Amino acid sequence: MGSTVFREAFEKATGATMSAGMATAHGHTEPVLLEKTLELNGIQDREEGMFERFAAAQADGYRARSDELRERGRVLPGVEDALGALATESGVMQSVLTGNTRRAAQVKLSAFGLDRHLDLEVGAYGDDDSYRPRLAGVALARAEERLGMPVARERTLLIGDTPKDIAAAREAGVGVIAVASGTSSVDDLTGVGADLVLGTLESVDIRDVVGRVLTVRAGE
Repeated sequence: MGSTVFREAFEKATGATMSAGMATAHGHTEPVLLEKTLELNGIQDREEGMFERFAAAQADGYRARSDELRERGRVLPGVEDALGALATESGVMQSVLTGNTRRAAQVKLSAFGLDRHLDLEVGAYGDDDSYRPRLAGVALARAEERLGMPVARERTLLIGDTPKDIAAAREAGVGVIAVASGTSSVDDLTGVGADLVLGTLESVDIRDVVGRVLTVRAGE
């Protein structure tokens, strides 16, 4: 579905057909993916507002397919339980860091009811910065603005599923738990800087795991 929505949004934003196809995602943020797809399709003009038109059309495309999203997609094992458990902890603020645009991310999360556990206002998205590793810093700045005080890096964790997520956490100076729930395996995620690597979040006591990682980081 994602490629179909991307194609429709691309053609609405550019007025051109995506004849050469879509560039490979490889964890790129949406602005980078659009730029690479423009290059692939030989489109030289970069009209003002093109990305904004693309992002709006993409979000509309996902919104129109919300029922299909629920039918074809799924919440990965353990994710909803983990979010729900952490949401009950006092002093915990949860949000999202993603290469998707904010509008597309919100549609996807709300389709599965996951947005109720997250403060999306303090998240970081592909349309905030095309360079993915800087997104953790964007989210931290927003959290600090919301709280009116600095956020301790040693008390902050990013949970991700790719080496790029680990790199983003390290660039921001925060901890990271890597979960092999996507295309990256446990072996891919081991030895590249994560505080902890898990095969899945299913049946994981997330409060215990987070607490142990934060305790180790506090003692460093």
